Amino acid sequence: MTITAGALPETGPFGGAGLPQTPLDDEKLPFRVRMRRFARPQIVVGAVVVLVWVGVIALAGVLAPHDPFASSGGRLLPPSAEHLFGTDSLGRDVFSRVLHGARLSLPIAVLAIVLSVAVGSVVGAVAGFFGGWVDAVLMRTADITMAFPSILLAMAVAAALGPGLTNAFLAIVAVWWPIYARLVRGQILSIKEREHVLAARAIGMSRTAILRKHVLPHSLTPVSVNATMDLGSIIILVASLSFLGLGALPPSPEWGAMITDGAANFYQWWIAAGPGIAMITVVLAVNFLGDGLRDVFDVKNRGR
Repeated sequence: MTITAGALPETGPFGGAGLPQTPLDDEKLPFRVRMRRFARPQIVVGAVVVLVWVGVIALAGVLAPHDPFASSGGRLLPPSAEHLFGTDSLGRDVFSRVLHGARLSLPIAVLAIVLSVAVGSVVGAVAGFFGGWVDAVLMRTADITMAFPSILLAMAVAAALGPGLTNAFLAIVAVWWPIYARLVRGQILSIKEREHVLAARAIGMSRTAILRKHVLPHSLTPVSVNATMDLGSIIILVASLSFLGLGALPPSPEWGAMITDGAANFYQWWIAAGPGIAMITVVLAVNFLGDGLRDVFDVKNRGR
């Protein structure tokens, strides 16, 4: 059979002579078809739960039935219709404290991951694009930081700075930025030799402009997906530092600090169960969301 130009067979599971779709082919698809890829169960469930918690953060003062800082009944009362998660050792309503605790734990985690991504992306982009001694110095610094377990290094930094949510935030950023520096550097090394970058060099564009306009934007997709998946780990790390007394200070209703109170009252399980359930729902939701986004943006899955 003779095949002429313009009459290529469209066979195979991916269309177009059995070849997988390229990113260019993907961009030609209708917007509705591209958006349909995001209608995955894990993305939908994760997004719904995250939106619920965003609503809780915005409306915690309205949704909380009691003052989270004042005693609202007897001490160590079990869960009931009046106190859904019971009361703690000072008679404060645990459910109200969990709702208000979302205003501390979640924004701190989001800000920490955003700043870590910003610092790591800048360092990784500079190291990967300019290379040489700049790359060596920056990457060896990142390697030294990543050589320590994250929780131990965060504890050391937080202990040196002193207890408090602000210092815990800075400790987490100091621990987490090398992950994105390595990720962005790897992306930059693969992008800076592409045709559009070489063309920009040929017309005399400065290296800084090439990095800002033609290299760095193409590396943001894997960074954003990785940041979504890391958000759950950051939430746990914030709670861990507060649990160890290096984060939020009493009477702050931070989830990790509340679990510390629950550990001191072991047989009153509801004190730690409330913030524990809240953390589980948030961490699972962001993990579902990140896992779904990774599948959507994975080139190997395009066209399936």
